[in-house]
Amino acid sequence: MSTIVNLRVHIAPVGFEIDRIAIPARQMKADRVWLLMHGDPAKDKAHGYMERIKTQLKKEKVEVHAEYSDRFDLFKILKSVREIVEREQGNDIFVNCSSGSKIQAIACMMACMMFQNRTKLTPYYAEPENYSSVRGEQLSSGVKTVVKLPAYEIHTPKPALVQALRIIKQNGGRITKKEMARLAEEKKLIVVNAKEENFQQARFASLDKNIIQPLVNEWRFIDVERIGRTRWIKITPEGNGAVEFLS
Repeated sequence: MSTIVNLRVHIAPVGFEIDRIAIPARQMKADRVWLLMHGDPAKDKAHGYMERIKTQLKKEKVEVHAEYSDRFDLFKILKSVREIVEREQGNDIFVNCSSGSKIQAIACMMACMMFQNRTKLTPYYAEPENYSSVRGEQLSSGVKTVVKLPAYEIHTPKPALVQALRIIKQNGGRITKKEMARLAEEKKLIVVNAKEENFQQARFASLDKNIIQPLVNEWRFIDVERIGRTRWIKITPEGNGAVEFLS
């Protein structure tokens, strides 16, 4: 009888350090490492460090992949981590929250809190032995200790709410309530049980209860504005960011 063994997968943003990524991966016996790199390789000064990390890990027979996103965009980094988590679902995933830029580290920690319900995610922090101020050298060397970080779960919107946000964004970030009700029913985001003479009113009521109220009151991802006799649903900056990494 064959046994199924979970792979040990690490996710680590790459900045100007090598040991802080390579040593924990080696010590924790990683099978695969995903390196988060800047989306524009031509402007990424950390590219040389990535190559040196790959060389060290491959000597340990560790499989290495690179994932690219804008290192200055929190939502794009979150999306990259989510996509890796989906590819590695079922494996044991360890996320390095000590390497790369501060924005990347924050995104990695947030991802561990948001996507805990998808698979097993363990964030960790690698404390270096020494820091360097010499230009051209990695910012730190050695690893004194690796500390497991607590990842308290952060809830994310239900799939129907994310799909509703996607509809609004695909319509330029602004849609009439009437059109939204039609599309929400068409895509089965809401259920309308009413006779023909009460159908329109029931559809609006279902949209309000199941889509609009949660997105306005609980998440603050949309605003509703009345212009003349028409009610418009508009995505907020927070909603725009959420749909960026949840879709």
